[in-house]
Amino acid sequence: MRTMLVATAAALAVMLAGSAQAQTPIVIKFSHVVAPDTPKGKGAEKFKELAEQYTGGKVRIEVYPNSQLYKDKEELEALQLGAVQMLAPSSAKFGPIGVREFEVFDLPYILPDKVALRKVTDGPVGRRLLNLLGPKGMVGLAYWDNGFKVMSANRPLRMPEDFKGLKMRVQSSKVLEAQMRALGAIPQVMAFSEVYQALQTGVVDGSENTPSNMYTQKHNEVQKFITLSDHGYIGYTLIANKKFWEGLPPDIRGELERAVADATRYANDISQAENDDALEKIRKAGTSTFITLTPDQKAAWRKAVLPVYDEMASRVGKDLIAEFEKAAGTATH
Repeated sequence: MRTMLVATAAALAVMLAGSAQAQTPIVIKFSHVVAPDTPKGKGAEKFKELAEQYTGGKVRIEVYPNSQLYKDKEELEALQLGAVQMLAPSSAKFGPIGVREFEVFDLPYILPDKVALRKVTDGPVGRRLLNLLGPKGMVGLAYWDNGFKVMSANRPLRMPEDFKGLKMRVQSSKVLEAQMRALGAIPQVMAFSEVYQALQTGVVDGSENTPSNMYTQKHNEVQKFITLSDHGYIGYTLIANKKFWEGLPPDIRGELERAVADATRYANDISQAENDDALEKIRKAGTSTFITLTPDQKAAWRKAVLPVYDEMASRVGKDLIAEFEKAAGTATH
């Protein structure tokens, strides 16, 4: 009898454990380095909402914004190690881990507008780039927009010679470093979370970013001038740890892919409005003077950065640059 009771109790414990395990949601840690009220921040929250809804609570998404877990240089390694399961890093961050092709997005003036961007990301070029992430232990899921960049500094930037000697913060991208050198500036690679203090203390003189990123990090409070240059684009690639993603039950993964698709549409739809709103808030704050480039001034900028294409051709891929420009319908050089 005692043996039967022990066996029954053991069987019941296994059943209860299995039931508890079945009810325990799969936790996905989604880390990013920007504020919650940016296009990426809002996209991450929308993905959380939809993923939990579509899976009926079988998945729980934990979003960690503002570098709460990892800074720029750390987050990709954390994903590869499985410490987090999802990220949406900017394209510039893939170069340092050996996927230099993504730095094509950093080339100045290669994308004239969002229409050209969609032709690239929604077509064969975009898919080919995502497939390059597999050998690095990542799955490329989608492209999320932020927007076009502006330049900021404590001196007015109208012509390339105005950059001379300025220490300008950039992401870790050889293309962006080359861009700043071409303009006569000194590139300073720095984590996004450290930029405000660096601008405030004079460690760097200026930076480039989208208006939404500048405003939410209060960069305008420590920068006297903002040039509406639209010289480059910042976008994000939504990625997951490959082993984790492919190990999910097919039905769960299918619902998460649906959440990705819907959150991507949402994030890309709001990105322009978020940047326009940020510019208006900066304007109302009165902290920075806006500079709009004349056609001649913009032509001078374009001419100054043109050598970057040839300089980076061997790094990014000459054929890829040509393919990218063809898909975007541009002829930058």
